[in-house]
Amino acid sequence: MSKTQKKRIGVLTGGGDCPGLNAVIRGVVKASIGTYDLEVIGIEDGYEGLIERRVVPMNWKKVSGILTQGGTILGSSNIANPFRWPVKDKAGKRTFSNVSDRVAEYVSELNLSNLVCIGGDGTMAIAHKLSQMGIRLIGVPKTIDNDIWGTDITFGFDSALGAATDAIDRIHSTAMSHHRVMVVEVMGRYAGWLALESGLAAGGDVILIPEIPLNMDIVCDFVVQRSTEGRRFSIVVVAEGVKAPGGKQVVKKIVENSTDPIRLGGIGHYIARLIETRTKLESRVTVLGHLQRGGTPSAYDRILATRFGVKAAELCYDGVGGVMVALRGTEIVTVPLSDVAGKSRTVPENHPLIEVARHVGTCLGDTLDK
Repeated sequence: MSKTQKKRIGVLTGGGDCPGLNAVIRGVVKASIGTYDLEVIGIEDGYEGLIERRVVPMNWKKVSGILTQGGTILGSSNIANPFRWPVKDKAGKRTFSNVSDRVAEYVSELNLSNLVCIGGDGTMAIAHKLSQMGIRLIGVPKTIDNDIWGTDITFGFDSALGAATDAIDRIHSTAMSHHRVMVVEVMGRYAGWLALESGLAAGGDVILIPEIPLNMDIVCDFVVQRSTEGRRFSIVVVAEGVKAPGGKQVVKKIVENSTDPIRLGGIGHYIARLIETRTKLESRVTVLGHLQRGGTPSAYDRILATRFGVKAAELCYDGVGGVMVALRGTEIVTVPLSDVAGKSRTVPENHPLIEVARHVGTCLGDTLDK
């Protein structure tokens, strides 16, 4: 690169979509162009765009008006992994190939000094591997699950929390009117943050999270006790990663070519059947699913995502690589990708919100104390 040529960076969004992705893209592009005089290239559909060579130049106009939009204008993919790319052999059988060299070659061909990778733990793990190959990467933590190690919170979580809380609020009136046990299954994968906080915010009577072993006898006794005391309904909020009695998680399907092949889902129906069978109390299930991931980002997520994006642009200008931006307290800091990869942030058993839930009489599936 000549002294007169502008530094060029790339930006991509990997993994599942969530509110705030466009806000990060906007922050990266506007700060890069307006403050640091950097050229920005958008990579389409996450790492897939690097593998299949699909990029688009980014400018001020492309990111104008996207702050409030959900999803991502660049597209995303939760199955694109350069180190495990699905291909078909001559017999038509699908196998997996390491095409990371192809990615490194294309990054060099694009003359990218830095690559900003916005995504969850899978995206960060791939980013770490690519950084070990000499590509200068900046990670930006995204997920509604809030399970990325090294940051106090991920953008997207607050928006999903609001959507889940609103849904549980609406279910309350039906539960009260029909005197039912209403089981609400929320996302979160192997962490209980979304179930715990939405359950607390919406007044869930029972909150079940993966970090606390489930005892269905306790849950059933609790809802029966509520009913006999005249509280003729119960709201049960359950995280999709909760293990059924016996210690196994309920798996909806396996996506073999995904960076995270296990798709959880179905624990809500399992628990509702057990409650109705054992207690004879009419039970219904609502699986919130992708409702939690869509829609416009909350004000908090817009601000956090913008801060992350601006910080990523600054790091690119300074030539920093191999780190993820993170929120610690009120400050935006950096964490080595090597520290993030392969780790997950789950709810500690002694977390203050666990104690708060117990103090207000919430059943966590392990105690009858109120």
